Amino acid sequence: MNKQSKILNIAKRVLIKESNSLKGIVSQLNKQFEEVVNLILKSNGKVIITGIGKSAIISMKISSTLNSTGTSSVFLHAADAMHGDLGLVKPDDLVIIISNSGSSSEIKDLIPHLKKRRNIIICITGNTKSYLAKNSNYVLPCFVKQEACPNNLAPTSSTTSQMALGDALAVSLLELRGFKTEDFASHHPGGSLGKKLNLTLKDLASNNPIPKVKEKSKINDVIKEITSNRLGITLVTKKNKLLGIITDGDIRRMLDENMDIFNLRAKDIMSKNPILFDEDMLAENASKEIKSKSINHMVLIDKSNNCSGIVHVLDIIKNFD
Repeated sequence: MNKQSKILNIAKRVLIKESNSLKGIVSQLNKQFEEVVNLILKSNGKVIITGIGKSAIISMKISSTLNSTGTSSVFLHAADAMHGDLGLVKPDDLVIIISNSGSSSEIKDLIPHLKKRRNIIICITGNTKSYLAKNSNYVLPCFVKQEACPNNLAPTSSTTSQMALGDALAVSLLELRGFKTEDFASHHPGGSLGKKLNLTLKDLASNNPIPKVKEKSKINDVIKEITSNRLGITLVTKKNKLLGIITDGDIRRMLDENMDIFNLRAKDIMSKNPILFDEDMLAENASKEIKSKSINHMVLIDKSNNCSGIVHVLDIIKNFD
Protein backbone atom coordinates (compact mmCIF):
# COMPACT_ATOMS: atom_id res chain seq x y z
CA MET A 1 0.00 0.00 0.00
CA ASN A 2 1.41 3.39 -0.97
CA LYS A 3 1.55 6.35 1.41
CA GLN A 4 -1.39 8.17 -0.19
CA SER A 5 -3.67 5.13 0.04
CA LYS A 6 -2.71 4.65 3.69
CA ILE A 7 -3.60 8.27 4.52
CA LEU A 8 -6.98 8.00 2.83
CA ASN A 9 -7.73 4.74 4.64
CA ILE A 10 -6.92 6.35 7.99
CA ALA A 11 -9.21 9.29 7.19
CA LYS A 12 -12.05 7.00 6.09
CA ARG A 13 -11.67 4.89 9.22
CA VAL A 14 -11.93 7.98 11.45
CA LEU A 15 -15.02 9.28 9.65
CA ILE A 16 -16.74 5.89 9.75
CA LYS A 17 -16.04 5.48 13.47
CA GLU A 18 -17.35 8.95 14.25
CA SER A 19 -20.46 8.52 12.12
CA ASN A 20 -21.17 5.20 13.87
CA SER A 21 -20.81 6.95 17.21
CA LEU A 22 -23.41 9.51 16.16
CA LYS A 23 -25.81 6.70 15.28
CA GLY A 24 -25.26 5.35 18.77
CA ILE A 25 -26.20 8.71 20.31
CA VAL A 26 -29.57 8.57 18.54
CA SER A 27 -30.52 5.41 20.43
CA GLN A 28 -29.55 7.08 23.73
CA LEU A 29 -32.02 9.96 23.38
CA ASN A 30 -34.54 9.74 26.18
CA LYS A 31 -37.48 11.50 27.80
CA GLN A 32 -35.12 13.75 29.71
CA PHE A 33 -33.99 15.37 26.45
CA GLU A 34 -37.59 16.50 25.87
CA GLU A 35 -37.82 17.73 29.45
CA VAL A 36 -34.60 19.74 29.11
CA VAL A 37 -35.82 21.41 25.89
CA ASN A 38 -39.14 22.36 27.52
CA LEU A 39 -37.28 23.57 30.63
CA ILE A 40 -35.09 25.90 28.55
CA LEU A 41 -38.10 27.18 26.61
CA LYS A 42 -39.85 28.17 29.84
CA SER A 43 -36.75 29.54 31.57
CA ASN A 44 -36.31 33.24 32.31
CA GLY A 45 -32.59 32.84 32.78
CA LYS A 46 -29.57 32.08 30.61
CA VAL A 47 -28.18 28.71 29.64
CA ILE A 48 -24.71 28.46 31.16
CA ILE A 49 -22.56 25.81 29.46
CA THR A 50 -19.36 24.65 31.10
CA GLY A 51 -16.67 22.02 30.79
CA ILE A 52 -12.96 21.37 31.03
CA GLY A 53 -10.37 20.51 28.38
CA LYS A 54 -11.78 19.50 24.98
CA SER A 55 -15.28 19.50 26.46
CA ALA A 56 -14.81 23.19 27.27
CA ILE A 57 -14.15 23.91 23.60
CA ILE A 58 -17.31 21.98 22.65
CA SER A 59 -19.20 23.90 25.35
CA MET A 60 -18.09 27.17 23.80
CA LYS A 61 -19.32 26.08 20.36
CA ILE A 62 -22.72 24.91 21.66
CA SER A 63 -23.17 28.15 23.60
CA SER A 64 -22.41 30.12 20.45
CA THR A 65 -24.91 28.07 18.44
CA LEU A 66 -27.62 28.63 21.04
CA ASN A 67 -27.02 32.38 21.00
CA SER A 68 -27.23 32.55 17.22
CA THR A 69 -30.50 30.63 17.17
CA GLY A 70 -32.46 32.55 19.78
CA THR A 71 -31.48 31.02 23.12
CA SER A 72 -29.47 33.26 25.44
CA SER A 73 -26.36 31.41 26.52
CA VAL A 74 -22.97 32.01 28.15
CA PHE A 75 -19.88 29.80 28.12
CA LEU A 76 -18.19 29.36 31.49
CA HIS A 77 -14.86 27.55 31.80
CA ALA A 78 -15.11 25.17 34.75
CA ALA A 79 -11.67 26.13 36.08
CA ASP A 80 -12.36 29.87 35.81
CA ALA A 81 -15.67 29.40 37.62
CA MET A 82 -13.75 28.53 40.78
CA HIS A 83 -11.73 31.74 40.54
CA GLY A 84 -14.40 34.41 40.35
CA ASP A 85 -16.35 33.73 37.16
CA LEU A 86 -19.02 31.84 39.09
CA GLY A 87 -20.45 35.30 39.75
CA LEU A 88 -22.04 35.36 36.29
CA VAL A 89 -24.33 32.47 37.25
CA LYS A 90 -27.68 33.84 38.45
CA PRO A 91 -30.46 31.95 40.31
CA ASP A 92 -32.67 31.54 37.21
CA ASP A 93 -29.85 30.26 35.02
CA LEU A 94 -29.75 26.64 33.86
CA VAL A 95 -26.30 25.04 33.89
CA ILE A 96 -25.26 22.44 31.34
CA ILE A 97 -22.05 20.62 32.26
CA ILE A 98 -20.26 18.64 29.55
CA SER A 99 -17.83 15.93 30.58
CA ASN A 100 -17.20 12.58 28.94
CA SER A 101 -15.93 10.92 32.11
CA GLY A 102 -18.08 12.93 34.49
CA SER A 103 -15.34 12.73 37.08
CA SER A 104 -12.91 15.57 36.31
CA SER A 105 -11.68 17.23 39.51
CA GLU A 106 -12.70 20.70 38.27
CA ILE A 107 -16.26 19.45 37.67
CA LYS A 108 -16.39 17.81 41.11
CA ASP A 109 -15.25 21.06 42.71
CA LEU A 110 -17.83 23.13 40.84
CA ILE A 111 -20.99 21.08 41.43
CA PRO A 112 -21.40 21.71 45.20
CA HIS A 113 -21.28 25.47 44.62
CA LEU A 114 -23.96 25.24 41.93
CA LYS A 115 -26.11 23.19 44.28
CA LYS A 116 -25.73 25.82 47.01
CA ARG A 117 -27.05 28.37 44.52
CA ARG A 118 -29.92 26.00 43.68
CA ASN A 119 -29.22 26.09 39.98
CA ILE A 120 -30.69 23.28 37.92
CA ILE A 121 -27.83 21.13 36.60
CA ILE A 122 -28.04 19.33 33.25
CA CYS A 123 -25.19 17.10 32.18
CA ILE A 124 -24.01 15.69 28.88
CA THR A 125 -21.78 12.76 29.75
CA GLY A 126 -20.50 9.45 28.50
CA ASN A 127 -20.72 7.94 32.00
CA THR A 128 -24.21 7.86 33.48
CA LYS A 129 -22.88 6.37 36.72
CA SER A 130 -20.34 9.16 37.29
CA TYR A 131 -20.26 11.76 40.05
CA LEU A 132 -21.55 14.33 37.57
CA ALA A 133 -24.50 12.21 36.47
CA LYS A 134 -25.50 11.34 40.04
CA ASN A 135 -25.46 15.01 41.04
CA SER A 136 -27.34 16.40 38.03
CA ASN A 137 -31.05 17.08 37.78
CA TYR A 138 -31.12 15.89 34.18
CA VAL A 139 -28.77 13.48 32.42
CA LEU A 140 -28.30 13.45 28.64
CA PRO A 141 -26.28 10.30 27.83
CA CYS A 142 -23.51 10.66 25.26
CA PHE A 143 -21.65 7.36 25.45
CA VAL A 144 -19.34 6.23 22.64
CA LYS A 145 -17.87 2.75 22.51
CA GLN A 146 -14.55 3.84 21.10
CA GLU A 147 -12.69 7.00 20.18
CA ALA A 148 -11.55 7.36 16.57
CA CYS A 149 -8.02 7.59 17.95
CA PRO A 150 -6.31 4.16 17.49
CA ASN A 151 -5.15 4.30 21.12
CA ASN A 152 -8.71 5.09 22.26
CA LEU A 153 -7.33 8.09 24.13
CA ALA A 154 -7.63 11.37 22.17
CA PRO A 155 -11.15 12.86 22.45
CA THR A 156 -12.50 12.41 18.92
CA SER A 157 -15.73 10.41 18.64
CA SER A 158 -16.77 11.59 22.11
CA THR A 159 -16.36 15.31 21.36
CA THR A 160 -18.03 14.93 17.96
CA SER A 161 -21.01 13.30 19.67
CA GLN A 162 -21.15 16.01 22.35
CA MET A 163 -21.23 18.69 19.66
CA ALA A 164 -23.92 16.87 17.67
CA LEU A 165 -26.09 16.48 20.76
CA GLY A 166 -25.68 20.20 21.43
CA ASP A 167 -26.77 20.91 17.85
CA ALA A 168 -29.83 18.70 18.35
CA LEU A 169 -30.67 20.73 21.44
CA ALA A 170 -30.22 24.07 19.63
CA VAL A 171 -32.25 23.07 16.57
CA SER A 172 -35.04 21.64 18.72
CA LEU A 173 -35.27 24.98 20.53
CA LEU A 174 -35.04 26.89 17.25
CA GLU A 175 -37.97 25.04 15.69
CA LEU A 176 -40.15 25.17 18.78
CA ARG A 177 -39.55 28.92 19.10
CA GLY A 178 -40.55 29.40 15.46
CA PHE A 179 -37.18 31.03 14.81
CA LYS A 180 -37.26 32.30 11.20
CA THR A 181 -34.73 33.45 8.61
CA GLU A 182 -35.25 37.11 9.52
CA ASP A 183 -34.60 36.28 13.19
CA PHE A 184 -31.42 34.48 12.21
CA ALA A 185 -30.39 37.47 10.11
CA SER A 186 -30.74 39.85 13.04
CA HIS A 187 -28.27 37.70 14.99
CA HIS A 188 -25.75 37.56 12.12
CA PRO A 189 -25.21 41.10 10.79
CA GLY A 190 -21.54 40.66 9.89
CA GLY A 191 -19.36 38.63 7.54
CA SER A 192 -20.37 36.75 4.40
CA LEU A 193 -23.32 35.15 6.18
CA GLY A 194 -24.51 38.56 7.33
CA LYS A 195 -24.42 39.81 3.74
CA LYS A 196 -26.49 36.90 2.51
CA LEU A 197 -29.10 37.44 5.19
CA ASN A 198 -29.18 41.24 5.39
CA LEU A 199 -27.80 42.99 2.31
CA THR A 200 -30.59 44.34 0.09
CA LEU A 201 -30.61 45.77 -3.42
CA LYS A 202 -31.31 49.17 -1.89
CA ASP A 203 -28.03 48.89 0.03
CA LEU A 204 -26.11 48.09 -3.16
CA ALA A 205 -27.74 50.91 -5.09
CA SER A 206 -27.10 53.56 -2.44
CA ASN A 207 -23.81 54.71 -3.99
CA ASN A 208 -24.90 54.44 -7.61
CA PRO A 209 -26.24 57.35 -9.67
CA ILE A 210 -29.62 57.11 -11.41
CA PRO A 211 -28.95 58.21 -15.00
CA LYS A 212 -32.01 59.57 -16.82
CA VAL A 213 -32.91 60.95 -20.23
CA LYS A 214 -36.17 62.18 -21.66
CA GLU A 215 -38.08 60.25 -24.29
CA LYS A 216 -37.19 62.86 -26.93
CA SER A 217 -33.51 63.09 -26.00
CA LYS A 218 -31.11 62.79 -28.94
CA ILE A 219 -28.94 59.70 -29.21
CA ASN A 220 -25.72 61.61 -28.60
CA ASP A 221 -27.21 62.85 -25.30
CA VAL A 222 -28.22 59.27 -24.44
CA ILE A 223 -24.67 58.05 -25.10
CA LYS A 224 -23.21 60.85 -22.97
CA GLU A 225 -25.53 59.97 -20.08
CA ILE A 226 -24.66 56.27 -20.25
CA THR A 227 -20.94 56.98 -20.51
CA SER A 228 -20.73 59.61 -17.78
CA ASN A 229 -22.42 57.45 -15.15
CA ARG A 230 -20.49 54.26 -15.96
CA LEU A 231 -23.36 51.91 -15.20
CA GLY A 232 -23.97 51.02 -18.83
CA ILE A 233 -27.60 52.06 -18.62
CA THR A 234 -29.94 55.03 -18.51
CA LEU A 235 -33.60 55.30 -17.68
CA VAL A 236 -36.00 56.93 -20.11
CA THR A 237 -38.56 58.99 -18.21
CA LYS A 238 -41.43 61.37 -18.74
CA LYS A 239 -42.38 63.56 -15.77
CA ASN A 240 -40.47 61.12 -13.52
CA LYS A 241 -42.50 58.20 -14.85
CA LEU A 242 -40.39 55.31 -16.13
CA LEU A 243 -41.02 54.61 -19.82
CA GLY A 244 -38.14 52.26 -20.52
CA ILE A 245 -34.39 51.72 -20.34
CA ILE A 246 -31.47 51.96 -22.76
CA THR A 247 -28.32 49.94 -22.14
CA ASP A 248 -24.92 50.12 -23.80
CA GLY A 249 -25.93 46.89 -25.53
CA ASP A 250 -28.88 48.66 -27.12
CA ILE A 251 -26.48 51.33 -28.43
CA ARG A 252 -24.17 48.72 -29.97
CA ARG A 253 -27.08 46.92 -31.64
CA MET A 254 -28.31 50.24 -33.03
CA LEU A 255 -24.88 50.91 -34.58
CA ASP A 256 -24.66 47.38 -35.98
CA GLU A 257 -27.97 47.89 -37.77
CA ASN A 258 -26.64 51.04 -39.46
CA MET A 259 -29.57 53.09 -38.26
CA ASP A 260 -29.75 56.83 -38.95
CA ILE A 261 -28.67 57.80 -35.45
CA PHE A 262 -28.95 61.56 -36.02
CA ASN A 263 -32.72 61.37 -36.38
CA LEU A 264 -33.31 58.89 -33.54
CA ARG A 265 -34.61 59.74 -30.12
CA ALA A 266 -34.41 57.81 -26.88
CA LYS A 267 -37.97 56.48 -27.26
CA ASP A 268 -36.99 54.87 -30.60
CA ILE A 269 -34.47 52.42 -29.16
CA MET A 270 -35.49 52.02 -25.53
CA SER A 271 -36.62 48.69 -24.11
CA LYS A 272 -40.13 49.08 -22.82
CA ASN A 273 -41.45 47.25 -19.75
CA PRO A 274 -38.05 46.42 -18.21
CA ILE A 275 -37.83 43.86 -15.41
CA LEU A 276 -38.24 45.68 -12.11
CA PHE A 277 -36.93 44.62 -8.72
CA ASP A 278 -38.21 45.41 -5.24
CA GLU A 279 -35.54 47.54 -3.54
CA ASP A 280 -35.94 45.49 -0.35
CA MET A 281 -35.14 42.22 -2.10
CA LEU A 282 -32.13 40.43 -0.63
CA ALA A 283 -29.11 40.80 -2.89
CA GLU A 284 -28.40 37.08 -2.50
CA ASN A 285 -31.80 36.23 -3.99
CA ALA A 286 -31.40 38.85 -6.72
CA SER A 287 -28.14 37.25 -7.84
CA LYS A 288 -30.09 34.11 -8.74
CA GLU A 289 -32.61 36.21 -10.69
CA ILE A 290 -29.82 37.86 -12.68
CA LYS A 291 -28.40 34.50 -13.71
CA SER A 292 -31.75 33.01 -14.66
CA LYS A 293 -32.82 36.07 -16.68
CA SER A 294 -29.35 36.77 -18.18
CA ILE A 295 -29.45 40.50 -17.43
CA ASN A 296 -26.74 42.88 -16.27
CA HIS A 297 -28.84 45.63 -14.69
CA MET A 298 -31.57 45.77 -12.09
CA VAL A 299 -33.93 48.72 -11.97
CA LEU A 300 -35.29 49.10 -8.44
CA ILE A 301 -38.69 50.33 -7.31
CA ASP A 302 -39.85 51.42 -3.87
CA LYS A 303 -43.15 50.76 -2.13
CA SER A 304 -44.76 53.57 -4.15
CA ASN A 305 -43.62 51.92 -7.41
CA ASN A 306 -41.23 54.78 -8.09
CA CYS A 307 -37.79 54.04 -9.50
CA SER A 308 -35.39 54.23 -6.55
CA GLY A 309 -32.06 53.00 -7.91
CA ILE A 310 -30.01 50.87 -10.26
CA VAL A 311 -27.79 47.89 -9.44
CA HIS A 312 -25.23 46.48 -11.87
CA VAL A 313 -24.29 42.81 -11.93
CA LEU A 314 -20.76 43.82 -10.83
CA ASP A 315 -22.23 45.20 -7.58
CA ILE A 316 -23.48 41.67 -6.87
CA ILE A 317 -20.23 39.99 -7.89
CA LYS A 318 -18.11 42.28 -5.70
CA ASN A 319 -20.14 41.34 -2.64
CA PHE A 320 -20.71 37.62 -3.12
CA ASP A 321 -17.96 36.17 -5.28
